[in-house]
Amino acid sequence: MEDLLRELSRVVIVDRTLTDVLTDVTAIAARGIPGAESTSITLLRGDKAFTVAHFGEMALAADELQYEHGYGPCMDAGRGGVLLRVDDMRTEERWPDYATHVVTTTPVLSSLSVPLPYQGASIGALNIYSTKPAAFVSTESLRAGTDVAEVIAVAVANADAHAQLFDQARNMRLAMESRAVIEQAKGVLMAQRHIDAESAFEILRDASQRYNRKLRDIAAGIVESAKADPPR
Repeated sequence: MEDLLRELSRVVIVDRTLTDVLTDVTAIAARGIPGAESTSITLLRGDKAFTVAHFGEMALAADELQYEHGYGPCMDAGRGGVLLRVDDMRTEERWPDYATHVVTTTPVLSSLSVPLPYQGASIGALNIYSTKPAAFVSTESLRAGTDVAEVIAVAVANADAHAQLFDQARNMRLAMESRAVIEQAKGVLMAQRHIDAESAFEILRDASQRYNRKLRDIAAGIVESAKADPPR
């Protein structure tokens, strides 16, 4: 268990894509969780579920079968925030259609799905698969799965926070650029028509409404025209 936590603590999160980070985590989970042979991470975005990272094709195949059916242990664990264990797919009765398809199309016989905690809710699940029945009945497997799920949740939280900061910075930059080009266009109109700043802005706003175009685009067109046809 200490080795697992040590490996997880070494995963670099800063300046990497979420997929790269979680791909590393799934590989560590497959090596460090007792009974694990293949692992994956399901994220939920509204009604949509998707596998953001996986280790071993067996996990991906089992995930995709659940998405096709619209239910299954990984999806239900993510939606309900509860840990779900399947000890033997051949006798599983909670998801009969899914279990039947898993047994006939993959080597999976048991699985463990651990919800990902995030701001008091669950955003998905860590999915752990084995070709052996009852592979995850030990307390060590459950604890290790929970530890890995917490690391995944932190990585997702950091990625979301980084994305929000990036969006905010981009929106601020665009707003500043828009303001600059609008001021330039006002200056052009003031010089051409010998009007004040307020009148120049009214001309821009009227043109924006008349042509159903953004004020910034109207302003940019005026500035470009002035550059192409400088005063003589």
